[in-house]
Amino acid sequence: MKFFIDTADVREIREAAALGVLDGVTTNPSLVAKTGRPFRAVLDEILSIVDGPVSAEVTATDFDGMVREAQELHAIHKNIVVKIPIIESGLKAVKWCADHGIPTNVTLCFQASQALLAAKAGATYISPFVGRIDDVGGDGMDLIEQIVQIYKNYDLGTQVLTASVRHPGHVIQAALIGAHVATIPFKVILQLVQHPLTDIGLAKFLEDAKKIPKA
Repeated sequence: MKFFIDTADVREIREAAALGVLDGVTTNPSLVAKTGRPFRAVLDEILSIVDGPVSAEVTATDFDGMVREAQELHAIHKNIVVKIPIIESGLKAVKWCADHGIPTNVTLCFQASQALLAAKAGATYISPFVGRIDDVGGDGMDLIEQIVQIYKNYDLGTQVLTASVRHPGHVIQAALIGAHVATIPFKVILQLVQHPLTDIGLAKFLEDAKKIPKA
């Protein structure tokens, strides 16, 4: 499974890349706004750090506006994947992008029917938001399982990108189900490394090492 980091904070991206586990980046307008920096400056710096897919979202909601922004984003760098919301005009834009060789990440997916439509329109990635589904009493990972199975049934090429990840359990469940990608906040990437028994074991090894006689 590929690991993308879900952030626009270049410090976090650099640290995740240094761990050797980073395959790409996802951003959205909310994440970029948190940086307090211009969108293009943030995007250019991210692209200089990560040699992999970088999702950047359109802000238009009409077909013509989405297509215009998609073309502008695609022209910036070959690694940019255009994020498009799963709305009617969005599907049309995804189809247009697929026909013109522009990779897309269809976002704000909350049900399997949306994922099926996105794949048929030619989406490169589909982003089901598992954490937000859990927040309202649903089961986000059940949706991931449904989408993975539907795509397998019909050999659809769209990759399932598990989004809105809240904890390491989401990542492990996504990997067990067979999702292609998980986009993960930096704090959760760090949590994946940590285990209390690892800390206890390391402390014991280091303490015992002090008892070894000097040569």
